Amino acid sequence: MDHAAVLALYDRDMRQGARPDGPGARIERVAGLVRQVGSAHGWNGVVWSDLHENTADAAIEEQVRYYAGLGREFEWKLYGHDLPVDLGKRLRAAGFTAEPEETLMVAEVADLTLDVQAPEGIRILPVTDSAGVGLVADVHEKAFGTDGTRLRHQLLAQLAADADTVVAVVALAGDEPVSAARMELVAGTRFAGLWGGGTVAHWRGRGIYRALVAHRAKVAASRGYRYVQVDATAQSRPILARLGFEPLTTTTPYVSP
Repeated sequence: MDHAAVLALYDRDMRQGARPDGPGARIERVAGLVRQVGSAHGWNGVVWSDLHENTADAAIEEQVRYYAGLGREFEWKLYGHDLPVDLGKRLRAAGFTAEPEETLMVAEVADLTLDVQAPEGIRILPVTDSAGVGLVADVHEKAFGTDGTRLRHQLLAQLAADADTVVAVVALAGDEPVSAARMELVAGTRFAGLWGGGTVAHWRGRGIYRALVAHRAKVAASRGYRYVQVDATAQSRPILARLGFEPLTTTTPYVSP
């Protein structure tokens, strides 16, 4: 993989050319950056910026004012190759809080190892209704220890508005939901995004997460996407590397003051 070329394509397709990630959201392009404005339960934040030392601080201040005026918390999604090189330091100085750094990992679907079976006793089921969404949110809360309310609202809205834009799956051990994940598909781009993959703690290490990655990648291939991408945690990065994903850059969410 030509890392520089794929990263430039990712920036162009998924950041500069960002589309709303669900109903009720809109993309705004203002001087030097691209941002999304979503509902109270949706994602709000800066997805791309083209700033330099003389413009960065003013742009940060403007986004804080803008989202505060909307009554929204927001996230500045900072990538390792974004400029200026001290943009993270400037965001912290403005009161933002950095969440854990992740690694943007990308694979060409044609190069992936996809002949991965779910472990014995595990069923992978598609999520198409509110009951399934409830299972996904429950797994999310148990796996990550966070509130699944926003995920529940977002996934229900996506399925109701256009089910072709999202693929959600849940893994069951008997009737117990033990792992879940989703994939977001943006028409007109070459990247399918894998999100929210999480497994309940006592079921980890058995290959369930790996099976969910392969399952979603197969769907992406069937729908004509060339690449799949993941914002990988330190825990998931080695699993993804074994499947054929390669790191391109880092990404750090900075949460507004």
